[in-house]
Amino acid sequence: MAEITAKMVASLRARTGAGLIDCKKALQDCNGDEEQAIEWLRKKGVATAAKKAGRTASQGLIASYIHSNNKVGVLIEVACESDFVAKNEEFRAFVKDVCMHIAAIAPICVSKDDVPAELIAKEKEIAMAQMSEDPAFAKKPEQVKQKIVEGKIAKIIDEKALLEQPFVKDDKHTVGEVLTQKIATIGEKIEIKRFVRYAVGE
Repeated sequence: MAEITAKMVASLRARTGAGLIDCKKALQDCNGDEEQAIEWLRKKGVATAAKKAGRTASQGLIASYIHSNNKVGVLIEVACESDFVAKNEEFRAFVKDVCMHIAAIAPICVSKDDVPAELIAKEKEIAMAQMSEDPAFAKKPEQVKQKIVEGKIAKIIDEKALLEQPFVKDDKHTVGEVLTQKIATIGEKIEIKRFVRYAVGE
């Protein structure tokens, strides 16, 4: 088994924000492999977040962000369980980062379940119309066409829903995955409730 040094633990902690003990355990279980240890911590984070999902998040804050060009602004409500966490610098920094992400990437809703049914119906209609105009799809069975449409719709949903989007500050993870990591490290249920994005001319 590889020797787990303080430097290795510090490096993993800097990359994940997880606690020292969790970082050391992850490295021990993964024989010193940092990438595998990150995956180990992510899985642990998912488990931690799942345990907290049933709790009530009645505290939190409403934050705002105005982009430097003064043409895009965001208001967001993020809930947590205690006033203590609502005042926590790590929590506030996360909320600010999500505001900046919304300003830059322009999601239309928080989760994939919130994507408007009208939008999905319209995109299906467009996708089917495109295929009917393309000779390459003329002889394809109807169920194959449906699968292709479903794939396109899933991609559109991922592009529109905040939690499914690659995080603007770390595009190897989605906003949802970063949220899960924060729940694990902060130790409380955190929930992005709603947001509004304003842009000049829209």
